[in-house]
Amino acid sequence: MPRRRKVTKREVLPDPKFHNKLVAKFINAIMRRGKKSIAEKILYTALDIVEDKADQTGLEVFEKAVANVRPIIEVKSRRVGGATYQVPIEVPPARSIALAMRWLIQYSRARGEKTMAEKLAAELIMASRKEGASIKKREDTHKMAEANKAFAHFRW
Repeated sequence: MPRRRKVTKREVLPDPKFHNKLVAKFINAIMRRGKKSIAEKILYTALDIVEDKADQTGLEVFEKAVANVRPIIEVKSRRVGGATYQVPIEVPPARSIALAMRWLIQYSRARGEKTMAEKLAAELIMASRKEGASIKKREDTHKMAEANKAFAHFRW
């Protein structure tokens, strides 16, 4: 973090197929070792699979899944007089989207299906129905914040 001035956020260009910035960010999050075309293929294939399985379009299910996984509140460590407290704080919008995408990808990779596109499609469908591992992670984060509500006065 620079001391002098605020870091400017770079604007992400929309993806070529859906012209959606959220999809472009998700592709960048999936990407490993700069292989963007592979990341695009994974996501677009996953959205096609979702369209076949669900009665909605792939983009609608994707946006609903990200919205359902977004955390509202989280805990942050704060040292006060030699003790470390888990202080609940509200999550800024940009961070909540980043966390949602990270959790969706993380738990997709951990699934048992054969290809990454199938894993991602299954996780997106589950998340859009408010079930699955990524939703559980969000609920656990909220429970942790609720349990540490007593330390909310240490917020800064």
